[in-house]
Amino acid sequence: MKVAVSASGTGIDVSVDPRFGRCPYFVIVDTETMSFETVANTSMNAPSGAGIGAAQLVAERGVEAVLTGAVGPNAAAVLSQAGIRVATGARGTVRQAVEAFNSGELGSTPFWYGGGGAFGGRGGGRGMGRRMGGGRGMGMYPYRPPPPIQPTPAPATKDQEIETLTQQLQELEKQLREVKRRLEEMKR
Repeated sequence: MKVAVSASGTGIDVSVDPRFGRCPYFVIVDTETMSFETVANTSMNAPSGAGIGAAQLVAERGVEAVLTGAVGPNAAAVLSQAGIRVATGARGTVRQAVEAFNSGELGSTPFWYGGGGAFGGRGGGRGMGRRMGGGRGMGMYPYRPPPPIQPTPAPATKDQEIETLTQQLQELEKQLREVKRRLEEMKR
């Protein structure tokens, strides 16, 4: 099975980034062979819609599941529509997250998790204010347990930060080479 793990750097032994839409990289891992490829999250710095863009990016890679710390409702909706399972609460290294997923320690989040509900999350449904619920809880959405509280990751050491920045620089240089190559092809 192919899974995408939100990561703080490139490689399988880097830390899981708890943010889905704003993580710098996704490590795409084959859970059977542990072979992997790293993909830069091009939506990371988007002013809005980072989660949606990230979800589309991993969907295009053909993954069957996403392992991350947390995922927002818009990204969850895109992943759900693509038929991609979401496992939240991933932590440690990418390798540890995949091993936890393989052993069943990371459960799948239901597709409806984080969605807007029957009335689109706009407050027009019963029980959503304006005395429309009659104080009896009528028309309330099904109970959705809150996501687990994630421990704050330990601050990176200077060496770890240097390594992460070096990896990011290498990835950006690779992307720049690819853009230049593509530009030259288009000029011909």
